Amino acid sequence: MVMTIENYVKKYNNLFTISPSLKAISLASKYKFLSYMVERYIKIMGEEETEDFLYSCSFPLKKSVRCNDLLIECNKLEKIMENKGFKLEKVSWLKHGYIVKQYPSKPSLGATIEYLSGYYYIQGLASMVPPYVLDPNENDLVLDMAAAPGSKTTQLAQLMKNKGLIVAVEKSRERIKSLYSNVNRMKIKNVVLLRADARILRKLNIPFNKILLDVPCSGEGLIPEDPSRKTKTTIEDLKIFFQNQLELIDIAYNILEPGGILVYSSCSIAPEENEAVVNYIIENYGAKTDKIYGYPATSGITEFNGIKFDESLRNCIRFYPHKSGTEGFFVCKIIKE
Repeated sequence: MVMTIENYVKKYNNLFTISPSLKAISLASKYKFLSYMVERYIKIMGEEETEDFLYSCSFPLKKSVRCNDLLIECNKLEKIMENKGFKLEKVSWLKHGYIVKQYPSKPSLGATIEYLSGYYYIQGLASMVPPYVLDPNENDLVLDMAAAPGSKTTQLAQLMKNKGLIVAVEKSRERIKSLYSNVNRMKIKNVVLLRADARILRKLNIPFNKILLDVPCSGEGLIPEDPSRKTKTTIEDLKIFFQNQLELIDIAYNILEPGGILVYSSCSIAPEENEAVVNYIIENYGAKTDKIYGYPATSGITEFNGIKFDESLRNCIRFYPHKSGTEGFFVCKIIKE
């Protein structure tokens, strides 16, 4: 019998019962985080590594870009940008990813002719991973469930060589403007934009064989770029994100074709927004996770705050700034049997 989302939330309500230790309170004060957040990090990493993580969040990440080889050969882009005073260093584990090692005094990275022409997208390194894991081809019918501002939508199209079809869904009228702008800037031709609540997808009866669900989340992995996130999300806020994410993954899994692939990702390191969410479709529907290889990331966790999740969540991956030099991120590949 399928468990309702409401009952699942009740079952795992202890996820949101956090009593900060004196150590957590001390570290929270030192690094200006909410103490409940630090207590969670200690539960995941231990005290010593938690301080390494908190310290790493004090420094902004190096900028990175994704070369759009629909429009330009990547080695040619490197040379053009070098002539402008930028130095791009190839990332070994990302086919189209580069770290920007050097800048000219002007123009800025987002004001070059090459940027405006769609030759590259300014994008976090870990953010580039979910489309590679989904690995769409030109014969696929792909759904991007929370698509704005379009980094992953345009990357999916790039991997599909502008063929096949991507349905990119965005609920927000304001955010879909940036999605539309980036799709046009990157010269993407195989995307249909749909401004709608994702719940409408249940009624469309479209047989998607690949779905990317990069969920709206707390952004707890983006603290190096946005220090306000150290104190932005209360435990009550986190529970609301959790409930919304459960609804989205339930929709995604139910509209996915048997044999299809769902990639769930978030720019958060919170277990409540990641493993606890994927665990729901494993428990409810017998979903299977597939191991992800080739990235400088740690395995998903199977226990948090005294609660055990399915062992197969080890197949998911987690990025941390102090370990991989990227934003904090979570990626999981799910197969519907």
